[in-house]
Amino acid sequence: MGSQHSAFAHPPSCKRRKADDRENFLAEREQEEAIAQFPYVEFTGRDSITCLTCQGTGYIPTEQVNELVALIPHSDQRLRPQRTKQYVLLSVLLCLLASGLVVFFLFPHSVLVDDDGIKVVKVTFNKQDSLVILAITVRLGLPFLGRAPSSLGLRTFTRVSSLASMQATLKIRNSNFYPVAVTSLSSQVQYMNTVVGSYLTSNVSLIPPRSEHLVNFTAKAEMGGPFSYVYFFCTLPDILVHNIVVFMRTSVKISYIGHMTQSSLETHHYVDCGANSTAV
Repeated sequence: MGSQHSAFAHPPSCKRRKADDRENFLAEREQEEAIAQFPYVEFTGRDSITCLTCQGTGYIPTEQVNELVALIPHSDQRLRPQRTKQYVLLSVLLCLLASGLVVFFLFPHSVLVDDDGIKVVKVTFNKQDSLVILAITVRLGLPFLGRAPSSLGLRTFTRVSSLASMQATLKIRNSNFYPVAVTSLSSQVQYMNTVVGSYLTSNVSLIPPRSEHLVNFTAKAEMGGPFSYVYFFCTLPDILVHNIVVFMRTSVKISYIGHMTQSSLETHHYVDCGANSTAV
């Protein structure tokens, strides 16, 4: 009988225990759900902020570093780069310097044309026609800095009552930092305000940067008819120096960077038509 009474006494306590366990489980479940709905809060004292990206873990997952934004204190030095003004000022100065250099090297500088004189090389007399033929060789100078000058021969003839060969020199100096081209060259020889010879050519030379180059050309002037007295003057034996004055007007066209300029040179020269003479 005692064993039967004990068997009937256990079932109510077991049921009570199961009910308590179920209530505890439900309470824990409700607490977990409440915690899951409550955002993560970093408690640092009285003031606290909500971490919007930590998802309740207190840190940013490694795989989401490029997606999430970490919170940085406003006083962090990384938000205040040092020497910002110095870097901005240095960048502006470098831009101004680069612009100034570009303008300096590309800005067109002057191309100078200078006269270097004339030398009488040869004088030829035509006794039958009372002619003096002047073969004038003109050298145009386009100086190469650090290089030996080269020459270019061009020919013209002037006919007077005698013939003289003269060598003249013009110097063309390129002050630019890029090459320039001498596209054309023209020259007139005048005696007593009358044109007695002329010359014209194109594509003369290409002048390298910062250089000077010499170009030679020969102009032939013919002075007959009203100037036949020049022959008698140049052949007078009583005169030691037979100087005549010729006027030369030379024009040079120069092209560079799509820009065309023209330089003109007007010079008077004394020519000794009695020296180095040859009769024909």
